[in-house]
Amino acid sequence: MSNRNSKANKDAARERMRAERERQAKKDKVRRQIFVAGGVVAVLALAGGIGFAVMQANKPGTWEAAKDAKLVAPKNTEGTNGTTVVLGKKDAKKTLELYEDGRCPVCAVFEQTAGAQIKKDIDAGKYKLQYFGATFLDRSFNGSGSKEALAALGAALNVSPDAFLEYKGALYSKANHPEETQDKFAKTDYLIKIADEVPALKNNAAFKKDVDAGTFRRWALEMSAVFDKSGVTGTPTLKMDGKKIETPQTVEAFNAAIDKALKG
Repeated sequence: MSNRNSKANKDAARERMRAERERQAKKDKVRRQIFVAGGVVAVLALAGGIGFAVMQANKPGTWEAAKDAKLVAPKNTEGTNGTTVVLGKKDAKKTLELYEDGRCPVCAVFEQTAGAQIKKDIDAGKYKLQYFGATFLDRSFNGSGSKEALAALGAALNVSPDAFLEYKGALYSKANHPEETQDKFAKTDYLIKIADEVPALKNNAAFKKDVDAGTFRRWALEMSAVFDKSGVTGTPTLKMDGKKIETPQTVEAFNAAIDKALKG
């Protein structure tokens, strides 16, 4: 092999090496760009995730938001913010005041004992019934079952007074009423399931929508505030025209107490 050919071969080999180094350098540059871009995307995704988490953490809860929601009072209500709920014949001379909390177990026993009799009495015009809804057990045991139950009662009242009374009876029934430490009424699907026992509410799309959407949550808070200002400290509490009636344990005792109060 001549010196000239040897030199040409060496030059060609060096050129091939140089070209290979350039190709490799380009590949490394592309890899670095992809890595950096991927890192930027990951950082942005992480930042976005953190931002979303912070936003969700700062988002007000259901009942915090209800405080600022538009007030919608159910039909069949009167007074300031629709917080006066009076059921029965308008010409009835006496008014029985009933104070109850949705989670209250003693209220459940009272409703199971006297609820049907109260319905008969107000239908007969013996007296009117004024209902006061409380939610203090949510504060005592944590949760939102008392408030959700009261809002659902508002949705039932929006349908009719009879639907309200029947639904209240269903909520307090032995089959449906939970222990006060359990917050089952906080679940709207459970409240809707119970409503299927009331003919006027079963498959009632408007009622279901109002319960799911929390249409009457703000109203429930207003009702609860009325109870808190009433001076009543426990439930159930009964009054006839402002005078307290001891909570009876039987239907007979209830009727006797009512008849006495009506004469007083």
